[in-house]
Amino acid sequence: MFDWLIVGAGFAGSVLAERIASQRNESVLLIDRRNHVGGNAYDCYDEAGILIHRYGPHIFHTNSQAIADYLSQFTAWRPYEHRVLSRVDGKLLPIPINLDTINRLYDLELTSEELEAFFAARRETVEQVATAEDVVVSTVGRELYEKFFRFYTTKQWGRDPSQLSKSVTARVPTRLNRDDRYFGDVFQNMPAGGYTRMFQRMLDNPRISVMLQTDYRTIRPQIPHRRLIYTGPVDEFFDFRLGILPYRSLRFRHVTLDRETFQPVAVVNYPQDEDYTRITEYKHLTGQKHQRTSLSYEYPSDVGDPYYPVPCAENETLYKRYEMLARGLRDVWLVGRLATYRYYNMDQVVGQALATFARIQKTVPVGTPASTGLAEAAE
Repeated sequence: MFDWLIVGAGFAGSVLAERIASQRNESVLLIDRRNHVGGNAYDCYDEAGILIHRYGPHIFHTNSQAIADYLSQFTAWRPYEHRVLSRVDGKLLPIPINLDTINRLYDLELTSEELEAFFAARRETVEQVATAEDVVVSTVGRELYEKFFRFYTTKQWGRDPSQLSKSVTARVPTRLNRDDRYFGDVFQNMPAGGYTRMFQRMLDNPRISVMLQTDYRTIRPQIPHRRLIYTGPVDEFFDFRLGILPYRSLRFRHVTLDRETFQPVAVVNYPQDEDYTRITEYKHLTGQKHQRTSLSYEYPSDVGDPYYPVPCAENETLYKRYEMLARGLRDVWLVGRLATYRYYNMDQVVGQALATFARIQKTVPVGTPASTGLAEAAE
Protein backbone atom coordinates (compact mmCIF):
# COMPACT_ATOMS: atom_id res chain seq x y z
CA MET A 1 0.00 0.00 0.00
CA PHE A 2 1.50 3.31 -1.12
CA ASP A 3 0.42 6.46 0.66
CA TRP A 4 0.43 8.34 -2.65
CA LEU A 5 0.21 7.44 -6.32
CA ILE A 6 1.48 10.32 -8.50
CA VAL A 7 0.81 10.20 -12.23
CA GLY A 8 3.39 12.07 -14.32
CA ALA A 9 7.10 12.57 -13.57
CA GLY A 10 7.44 16.12 -14.88
CA PHE A 11 7.85 19.19 -12.70
CA ALA A 12 4.44 18.98 -10.99
CA GLY A 13 4.61 15.30 -10.13
CA SER A 14 8.29 15.24 -9.20
CA VAL A 15 8.11 18.29 -6.91
CA LEU A 16 5.11 16.84 -5.08
CA ALA A 17 6.78 13.42 -4.80
CA GLU A 18 9.87 15.04 -3.29
CA ARG A 19 7.90 17.18 -0.84
CA ILE A 20 5.65 14.35 0.33
CA ALA A 21 8.54 11.92 0.79
CA SER A 22 10.92 14.35 2.49
CA GLN A 23 8.48 16.41 4.57
CA ARG A 24 5.74 13.91 5.40
CA ASN A 25 7.84 10.71 5.39
CA GLU A 26 5.11 9.03 3.37
CA SER A 27 5.58 6.53 0.54
CA VAL A 28 5.12 7.59 -3.08
CA LEU A 29 4.81 5.65 -6.30
CA LEU A 30 5.60 7.99 -9.21
CA ILE A 31 4.67 6.70 -12.66
CA ASP A 32 5.10 7.99 -16.19
CA ARG A 33 4.22 6.71 -19.66
CA ARG A 34 7.59 7.72 -21.03
CA ASN A 35 10.88 5.95 -20.37
CA HIS A 36 12.38 8.81 -18.37
CA VAL A 37 11.65 11.33 -15.64
CA GLY A 38 11.56 15.09 -16.23
CA GLY A 39 8.57 15.35 -18.54
CA ASN A 40 9.13 17.74 -21.44
CA ALA A 41 12.16 19.23 -19.68
CA TYR A 42 14.09 15.99 -20.16
CA ASP A 43 17.56 16.38 -21.62
CA CYS A 44 20.05 13.75 -22.76
CA TYR A 45 23.25 13.26 -24.74
CA ASP A 46 22.71 12.42 -28.39
CA GLU A 47 24.88 10.07 -30.47
CA ALA A 48 27.41 12.84 -31.04
CA GLY A 49 27.80 13.39 -27.30
CA ILE A 50 25.96 16.74 -27.33
CA LEU A 51 23.46 17.52 -24.58
CA ILE A 52 20.09 18.26 -26.19
CA HIS A 53 16.54 18.88 -24.98
CA ARG A 54 14.55 16.09 -26.59
CA TYR A 55 11.29 18.05 -26.47
CA GLY A 56 12.56 21.46 -27.48
CA PRO A 57 14.31 24.27 -25.60
CA HIS A 58 13.55 24.75 -21.89
CA ILE A 59 14.97 27.91 -20.32
CA PHE A 60 14.44 28.39 -16.63
CA HIS A 61 13.48 31.87 -15.45
CA THR A 62 11.55 33.19 -12.47
CA ASN A 63 10.96 36.21 -10.29
CA SER A 64 10.26 34.00 -7.28
CA GLN A 65 13.21 33.61 -4.93
CA ALA A 66 11.34 30.85 -3.09
CA ILE A 67 11.06 28.76 -6.28
CA ALA A 68 14.70 29.38 -7.19
CA ASP A 69 15.80 28.42 -3.66
CA TYR A 70 13.72 25.25 -3.75
CA LEU A 71 15.23 23.99 -7.01
CA SER A 72 18.71 25.04 -5.93
CA GLN A 73 18.63 22.14 -3.46
CA PHE A 74 18.98 19.81 -6.44
CA THR A 75 21.22 21.65 -8.88
CA ALA A 76 23.89 24.26 -9.33
CA TRP A 77 23.17 26.84 -12.00
CA ARG A 78 24.78 28.17 -15.15
CA PRO A 79 23.96 31.86 -15.81
CA TYR A 80 22.14 32.22 -19.09
CA GLU A 81 20.02 35.02 -20.57
CA HIS A 82 17.90 33.84 -23.46
CA ARG A 83 18.01 35.76 -26.73
CA VAL A 84 15.87 34.93 -29.75
CA LEU A 85 16.10 36.12 -33.33
CA SER A 86 13.32 36.04 -35.90
CA ARG A 87 14.01 35.61 -39.62
CA VAL A 88 11.81 38.21 -41.28
CA ASP A 89 12.20 39.42 -44.86
CA GLY A 90 15.57 37.69 -45.03
CA LYS A 91 16.94 39.43 -41.92
CA LEU A 92 17.66 38.05 -38.44
CA LEU A 93 15.94 40.47 -36.06
CA PRO A 94 15.53 40.55 -32.27
CA ILE A 95 12.26 39.28 -30.83
CA PRO A 96 10.51 40.57 -28.70
CA ILE A 97 10.34 43.62 -30.95
CA ASN A 98 12.63 46.37 -29.71
CA LEU A 99 14.40 49.46 -31.03
CA ASP A 100 16.97 47.45 -32.99
CA THR A 101 14.25 45.30 -34.55
CA ILE A 102 12.53 48.28 -36.14
CA ASN A 103 15.68 50.14 -37.13
CA ARG A 104 17.19 47.11 -38.85
CA LEU A 105 13.94 46.01 -40.48
CA TYR A 106 13.24 49.41 -42.05
CA ASP A 107 16.82 50.78 -42.23
CA LEU A 108 15.98 53.59 -39.80
CA GLU A 109 17.83 55.35 -36.98
CA LEU A 110 14.98 55.99 -34.57
CA THR A 111 15.46 56.90 -30.92
CA SER A 112 13.34 55.35 -28.17
CA GLU A 113 11.09 58.43 -28.16
CA GLU A 114 10.69 58.28 -31.92
CA LEU A 115 9.92 54.57 -31.75
CA GLU A 116 6.97 55.28 -29.47
CA ALA A 117 5.63 57.72 -32.05
CA PHE A 118 6.30 55.10 -34.77
CA PHE A 119 4.13 52.56 -32.95
CA ALA A 120 1.45 55.13 -32.10
CA ALA A 121 1.03 55.99 -35.78
CA ARG A 122 0.48 52.34 -36.67
CA ARG A 123 -1.63 51.05 -33.79
CA GLU A 124 -5.20 50.06 -34.50
CA THR A 125 -7.95 51.06 -32.10
CA VAL A 126 -9.52 47.98 -30.57
CA GLU A 127 -12.43 48.71 -28.26
CA GLN A 128 -12.13 45.43 -26.38
CA VAL A 129 -8.85 43.49 -26.56
CA ALA A 130 -10.02 39.89 -26.50
CA THR A 131 -7.90 37.92 -28.97
CA ALA A 132 -4.23 37.33 -29.72
CA GLU A 133 -4.61 39.43 -32.85
CA ASP A 134 -6.15 42.32 -30.88
CA VAL A 135 -3.15 42.45 -28.55
CA VAL A 136 -0.62 42.87 -31.34
CA VAL A 137 -2.43 45.19 -33.73
CA SER A 138 -3.40 47.49 -30.86
CA THR A 139 0.25 47.66 -29.78
CA VAL A 140 2.39 47.74 -32.95
CA GLY A 141 -0.04 47.75 -35.85
CA ARG A 142 -1.08 45.46 -38.68
CA GLU A 143 2.14 45.29 -40.71
CA LEU A 144 4.35 44.08 -37.85
CA TYR A 145 1.59 41.71 -36.78
CA GLU A 146 1.65 40.11 -40.22
CA LYS A 147 5.44 39.93 -40.38
CA PHE A 148 6.23 38.60 -36.90
CA PHE A 149 3.12 37.08 -35.36
CA ARG A 150 0.29 35.94 -37.58
CA PHE A 151 1.79 33.01 -39.47
CA TYR A 152 4.02 31.95 -36.57
CA THR A 153 1.02 31.82 -34.23
CA THR A 154 -1.10 30.01 -36.81
CA LYS A 155 1.61 27.38 -37.25
CA GLN A 156 2.07 26.97 -33.52
CA TRP A 157 -1.57 26.70 -32.52
CA GLY A 158 -3.31 25.52 -35.69
CA ARG A 159 -5.64 28.51 -35.52
CA ASP A 160 -5.59 32.08 -36.69
CA PRO A 161 -4.68 34.50 -33.86
CA SER A 162 -8.13 36.06 -34.19
CA GLN A 163 -9.50 32.76 -32.81
CA LEU A 164 -7.13 32.53 -29.83
CA SER A 165 -7.16 34.07 -26.37
CA LYS A 166 -5.25 37.30 -25.84
CA SER A 167 -3.00 35.41 -23.40
CA VAL A 168 -1.12 33.86 -26.36
CA THR A 169 0.55 37.08 -27.50
CA ALA A 170 0.25 39.08 -24.27
CA ARG A 171 3.19 37.01 -23.00
CA VAL A 172 5.54 38.68 -25.49
CA PRO A 173 6.41 42.31 -24.61
CA THR A 174 7.26 45.18 -26.93
CA ARG A 175 10.26 47.29 -25.89
CA LEU A 176 11.25 50.85 -26.72
CA ASN A 177 14.90 50.26 -25.78
CA ARG A 178 17.58 47.85 -27.05
CA ASP A 179 17.03 45.15 -24.43
CA ASP A 180 17.13 41.97 -26.52
CA ARG A 181 16.62 39.45 -23.72
CA TYR A 182 13.59 37.26 -24.28
CA PHE A 183 12.74 37.24 -20.57
CA GLY A 184 12.99 40.01 -18.02
CA ASP A 185 12.98 37.85 -14.90
CA VAL A 186 15.44 38.43 -12.07
CA PHE A 187 16.55 34.78 -12.01
CA GLN A 188 17.62 33.42 -15.40
CA ASN A 189 19.77 30.30 -15.29
CA MET A 190 20.15 26.78 -16.64
CA PRO A 191 20.71 23.71 -14.45
CA ALA A 192 24.48 23.27 -14.57
CA GLY A 193 24.32 19.51 -15.12
CA GLY A 194 21.10 19.52 -17.09
CA TYR A 195 17.46 19.06 -16.15
CA THR A 196 17.56 15.27 -15.97
CA ARG A 197 20.25 15.28 -13.29
CA MET A 198 18.21 17.80 -11.32
CA PHE A 199 15.16 15.54 -11.45
CA GLN A 200 17.20 12.49 -10.49
CA ARG A 201 18.49 14.28 -7.38
CA MET A 202 14.98 15.47 -6.57
CA LEU A 203 13.67 11.90 -6.64
CA ASP A 204 16.60 10.30 -4.84
CA ASN A 205 14.66 9.28 -1.75
CA PRO A 206 14.02 5.71 -0.49
CA ARG A 207 10.35 6.61 0.05
CA ILE A 208 9.92 7.34 -3.68
CA SER A 209 9.47 4.47 -6.11
CA VAL A 210 9.50 5.26 -9.83
CA MET A 211 7.84 3.19 -12.56
CA LEU A 212 8.45 4.30 -16.14
CA GLN A 213 6.73 3.18 -19.36
CA THR A 214 3.71 2.69 -17.16
CA ASP A 215 0.14 3.70 -17.99
CA TYR A 216 -2.04 4.94 -15.16
CA ARG A 217 -5.17 3.16 -16.39
CA THR A 218 -3.34 -0.16 -16.50
CA ILE A 219 -1.80 -0.13 -13.04
CA ARG A 220 -4.32 1.83 -10.95
CA PRO A 221 -6.45 -1.19 -10.02
CA GLN A 222 -3.32 -3.23 -9.26
CA ILE A 223 -1.46 -0.79 -7.03
CA PRO A 224 -3.06 -0.12 -3.64
CA HIS A 225 -2.74 3.56 -2.75
CA ARG A 226 -4.44 5.95 -0.36
CA ARG A 227 -4.32 9.16 -2.35
CA LEU A 228 -3.80 10.24 -5.94
CA ILE A 229 -2.06 13.19 -7.62
CA TYR A 230 -2.72 13.36 -11.36
CA THR A 231 -0.81 15.62 -13.78
CA GLY A 232 -2.03 14.29 -17.14
CA PRO A 233 -4.76 15.62 -19.43
CA VAL A 234 -7.89 16.36 -17.42
CA ASP A 235 -10.31 15.11 -20.08
CA GLU A 236 -8.50 11.77 -20.23
CA PHE A 237 -8.77 11.41 -16.45
CA PHE A 238 -12.55 11.57 -16.77
CA ASP A 239 -12.63 9.24 -19.81
CA PHE A 240 -13.57 12.18 -22.06
CA ARG A 241 -17.10 12.00 -20.71
CA LEU A 242 -17.79 15.69 -21.44
CA GLY A 243 -15.87 15.82 -24.71
CA ILE A 244 -12.27 16.09 -25.90
CA LEU A 245 -10.13 19.08 -24.93
CA PRO A 246 -7.70 20.00 -27.74
CA TYR A 247 -3.98 20.01 -26.97
CA ARG A 248 -1.23 20.96 -29.41
CA SER A 249 1.71 18.65 -29.88
CA LEU A 250 5.16 19.02 -31.40
CA ARG A 251 7.29 16.99 -33.78
CA PHE A 252 11.07 17.43 -33.78
CA ARG A 253 13.69 16.78 -36.41
CA HIS A 254 17.01 16.47 -34.59
CA VAL A 255 20.16 16.85 -36.70
CA THR A 256 23.88 17.01 -35.99
CA LEU A 257 26.22 19.04 -38.19
CA ASP A 258 29.98 18.80 -38.71
CA ARG A 259 30.57 22.40 -37.70
CA GLU A 260 31.00 24.13 -34.35
CA THR A 261 28.03 26.51 -34.63
CA PHE A 262 25.04 26.99 -36.89
CA GLN A 263 23.31 30.19 -35.74
CA PRO A 264 24.23 33.17 -33.53
CA VAL A 265 21.74 32.43 -30.74
CA ALA A 266 20.06 29.38 -29.26
CA VAL A 267 16.70 29.93 -30.96
CA VAL A 268 15.76 31.45 -34.30
CA ASN A 269 12.05 31.83 -35.10
CA TYR A 270 10.64 31.41 -38.59
CA PRO A 271 7.36 33.36 -38.77
CA GLN A 272 6.95 33.42 -42.55
CA ASP A 273 7.04 30.64 -45.18
CA GLU A 274 8.76 27.67 -43.51
CA ASP A 275 6.78 24.69 -42.17
CA TYR A 276 8.73 24.72 -38.90
CA THR A 277 8.36 27.43 -36.28
CA ARG A 278 11.92 27.57 -34.95
CA ILE A 279 15.39 26.04 -34.93
CA THR A 280 17.20 25.47 -31.64
CA GLU A 281 20.96 25.04 -31.29
CA TYR A 282 21.58 23.55 -27.86
CA LYS A 283 25.22 24.41 -27.23
CA HIS A 284 24.15 28.03 -26.68
CA LEU A 285 21.93 26.85 -23.81
CA THR A 286 24.32 24.42 -22.17
CA GLY A 287 27.68 26.11 -22.77
CA GLN A 288 29.05 22.78 -23.95
CA LYS A 289 32.24 22.85 -26.02
CA HIS A 290 32.18 20.46 -28.95
CA GLN A 291 33.55 20.38 -32.49
CA ARG A 292 30.09 19.46 -33.81
CA THR A 293 26.67 20.97 -33.12
CA SER A 294 23.14 19.57 -32.76
CA LEU A 295 19.90 21.30 -33.76
CA SER A 296 16.17 20.72 -33.52
CA TYR A 297 13.64 21.80 -36.12
CA GLU A 298 10.24 22.21 -34.46
CA TYR A 299 6.96 21.36 -36.20
CA PRO A 300 3.67 21.94 -34.34
CA SER A 301 1.00 19.30 -34.78
CA ASP A 302 -2.42 18.17 -33.60
CA VAL A 303 -1.10 14.59 -33.36
CA GLY A 304 1.20 13.26 -30.64
CA ASP A 305 1.85 13.76 -26.95
CA PRO A 306 -0.08 16.74 -25.53
CA TYR A 307 2.14 19.78 -24.92
CA TYR A 308 -0.02 22.89 -24.83
CA PRO A 309 -3.68 23.53 -24.01
CA VAL A 310 -5.27 25.52 -26.87
CA PRO A 311 -6.43 28.82 -25.32
CA CYS A 312 -9.79 29.91 -26.72
CA ALA A 313 -13.26 30.57 -25.32
CA GLU A 314 -14.92 27.26 -26.22
CA ASN A 315 -12.06 25.21 -24.75
CA GLU A 316 -12.11 27.25 -21.55
CA THR A 317 -15.85 26.63 -21.24
CA LEU A 318 -15.39 22.88 -21.62
CA TYR A 319 -12.51 22.87 -19.14
CA LYS A 320 -14.67 24.64 -16.56
CA ARG A 321 -17.13 21.75 -16.77
CA TYR A 322 -14.31 19.29 -16.12
CA GLU A 323 -13.10 21.50 -13.29
CA MET A 324 -16.50 21.16 -11.62
CA LEU A 325 -16.16 17.35 -11.82
CA ALA A 326 -12.70 17.56 -10.27
CA ARG A 327 -14.01 19.55 -7.32
CA GLY A 328 -16.18 16.58 -6.40
CA LEU A 329 -13.21 14.23 -5.99
CA ARG A 330 -11.91 13.16 -2.61
CA ASP A 331 -8.25 12.40 -1.97
CA VAL A 332 -7.43 13.35 -5.57
CA TRP A 333 -5.44 16.41 -6.65
CA LEU A 334 -5.15 17.55 -10.27
CA VAL A 335 -1.98 19.59 -10.81
CA GLY A 336 0.05 20.96 -13.72
CA ARG A 337 -0.35 22.33 -17.23
CA LEU A 338 -2.38 19.46 -18.69
CA ALA A 339 -4.52 18.72 -15.66
CA THR A 340 -5.56 22.35 -15.14
CA TYR A 341 -5.58 23.28 -18.85
CA ARG A 342 -3.27 26.27 -18.48
CA TYR A 343 -0.16 27.36 -20.36
CA TYR A 344 2.32 27.56 -17.47
CA ASN A 345 6.03 28.29 -17.53
CA MET A 346 8.22 25.83 -15.63
CA ASP A 347 8.51 28.06 -12.58
CA GLN A 348 4.73 28.48 -12.49
CA VAL A 349 4.27 24.70 -12.44
CA VAL A 350 6.78 24.42 -9.59
CA GLY A 351 4.94 27.18 -7.75
CA GLN A 352 1.59 25.46 -8.28
CA ALA A 353 3.02 22.17 -6.99
CA LEU A 354 4.48 23.83 -3.90
CA ALA A 355 1.17 25.60 -3.25
CA THR A 356 -0.67 22.28 -3.61
CA PHE A 357 1.67 20.69 -1.11
CA ALA A 358 1.03 23.54 1.33
CA ARG A 359 -2.73 22.86 1.04
CA ILE A 360 -2.14 19.15 1.58
CA GLN A 361 -0.15 19.94 4.72
CA LYS A 362 -3.03 22.01 6.08
CA THR A 363 -5.84 19.63 5.24
CA VAL A 364 -4.37 16.10 5.36
CA PRO A 365 -2.77 15.07 8.65
CA VAL A 366 0.15 12.71 8.18
CA GLY A 367 -0.82 9.07 8.44
CA THR A 368 -4.58 9.55 8.26
CA PRO A 369 -6.55 7.02 6.22
CA ALA A 370 -8.04 8.09 2.91
CA SER A 371 -11.69 9.07 2.62
CA THR A 372 -14.01 6.38 1.39
CA GLY A 373 -15.34 6.67 -2.11
CA LEU A 374 -12.14 7.69 -3.89
CA ALA A 375 -12.42 4.96 -6.51
CA GLU A 376 -16.06 5.74 -7.20
CA ALA A 377 -15.36 9.46 -7.52
CA ALA A 378 -12.54 8.92 -9.96
CA GLU A 379 -14.40 6.45 -12.19
